[in-house]
Amino acid sequence: MLRVLVLGGTLDGSHLAQALAQAGVDGIFSYAGRTHAPIVQPLPTRVGGFGGVAGLQAFLLAEKITHVVDATHPFAAQMSSHAVKACASTGVPLLALERPAWQAQSGDAWQHVPDIAAAVQALPAEPARVFLAIGRQHLMPFLACAQHWFLLRLLDPVVDSVLDLPPARGHVVLDRGPFTLEGDRALLQTHRITHVVSKNAGGVGAQAKLTAARERGLPVVLIGRPVIPARPTVSTVNGVLRWMGVVQSY
Repeated sequence: MLRVLVLGGTLDGSHLAQALAQAGVDGIFSYAGRTHAPIVQPLPTRVGGFGGVAGLQAFLLAEKITHVVDATHPFAAQMSSHAVKACASTGVPLLALERPAWQAQSGDAWQHVPDIAAAVQALPAEPARVFLAIGRQHLMPFLACAQHWFLLRLLDPVVDSVLDLPPARGHVVLDRGPFTLEGDRALLQTHRITHVVSKNAGGVGAQAKLTAARERGLPVVLIGRPVIPARPTVSTVNGVLRWMGVVQSY
């Protein structure tokens, strides 16, 4: 009898939850809890951390989980690492539903950097208008560069007064992907963006900004993915279903 734990946080994870619900698979969907209004899922949902590797181990055993699917964001390295260790110690099979990283195309002006600090250093010394598409966790190192103007696209309202940017320093857009090419073209044009900073999240839901930047010939600072312990991966929901032996086309 299948009982699946889906570690969610991506559009792919939501699609997987829908497929599992349609197939009648017993499962639990887990959110980290960093978003105030997460997408409602068709599976029973829990929100919050597990309490490290030991906590996740205990959860897997207590809930009689038979399969774990890591569908977290490619930059959720700590959760993914904990899943690898917890599943190895409990013998619960683990599979990652992982989007392929974005690859540069003709006309792209990408600068690849390994981390947030390197991305900050990659911005020009002279004032620039930067579309900062990296979420809300790592904003402060960029905002410390007082010469730049920043467009921030976030899921949730900014409650920290430090991030309450005056118009002279930037602008906050509240929006949830998937984003459209038409919408991202308008953002770049309206705010006169000169540079884009993004994590290499992969997938199609947030790719539009890269296409829009290519069309305008804008430089993109692309932050590479963190290193995660080796684990089996697939790139499609159908791949996950086949791994679990579920006969269902999604």
